[in-house]
Amino acid sequence: MPNERPKAYRGVAFLKVTSVKHYTDKTFSFTCKRPDAFRFRSGEFAMLGLENGDKPLLRAYSIASPNWAEELEFYSIKVADGPLTSRLQSIQIDDEIVIRPKPVGTLVHDALISGKRLLLFSTGTGIAPFASTIRDPETYEKFEQVVLTQTCRDVNELAYGNALIDEIKNDGLLSEVVGGRLSYIGTTTREKSDNMGRMTDWLKDGRFAVATGSPLNPETDRVMICGSVAMLKDHKQICEDAGMDEGSNSEPGQFVIEKAFVD
Repeated sequence: MPNERPKAYRGVAFLKVTSVKHYTDKTFSFTCKRPDAFRFRSGEFAMLGLENGDKPLLRAYSIASPNWAEELEFYSIKVADGPLTSRLQSIQIDDEIVIRPKPVGTLVHDALISGKRLLLFSTGTGIAPFASTIRDPETYEKFEQVVLTQTCRDVNELAYGNALIDEIKNDGLLSEVVGGRLSYIGTTTREKSDNMGRMTDWLKDGRFAVATGSPLNPETDRVMICGSVAMLKDHKQICEDAGMDEGSNSEPGQFVIEKAFVD
C-alpha cells in the first residue's frame, strides 16, 4: 500500500490536537482527543511525540488530565534546540501527535501505603502528573489533606499551577469533592515573590511546617516527587532522613519519585 506507514509506527496512535495554550515563553500545554480504549492511573506518563521519517520521535510525558476526562492534557517545557520540543512547541489545533497507548509510572496511589496527608513536591513542568492527581476523586478518598508545591525560577512560571487551583475552585463537582483539603504553595528561586526559595529549604528550616500546619511526618505523610535529577536526589534524602521508605508499584512505600524524565 503506497500510504502505509513504516513498521516503527505499528502500535502507536495518532491523536488530533484539540487545544494549545502558551503560558510563558518557556512553557505550554496542549490537549488531544482521548481514544475510547485509553485508560490510565492518575500520575502515569505515556510516550508521545511526532512523526519523524521512518521512526516516530517519542519522549516521556506525564498525563496532566484527570483519568475521567474526555481529553488527554500534557504540559511541556520549550527547548529551542530540543529534538522534540523545538517542533512540539509549534503544534496547532488539528495537528497530529503520536502516542504509545501504554501508560506507566510510579507516581500513583498504588505505590504508596495508606496515610492521612499527601504531599506533592514538584519543580517546573514536574507539576504535570500532579495536575491529574489533584483532580482525581480517589485522591480525596485516600487522604484527608493534599498539599501541592511547585518551585520555579520566575513568578510567571507558576501560572499553570495557579490556573489548576482556580479551575478546581470554579468547578461545581470538583470543588465539592475537594472541599478545603487542597492547598498549593508556589515558590520562586530567582524572581522576588511572597514565597522565595526551594521547597527542600522550606522543609529544613521549618517554613513548610508553618505553611501547612505540620512538619514532614513519616507516620501520616505520603510523598510524591517529580522534578530534576538534583531535586529528586535532595527530596529523596530528606524523606529517607525522616525515616521514610521509597515505594514502587510492586512494593508500596511512604514516598515515590519519577525517574523517567531525567535520564
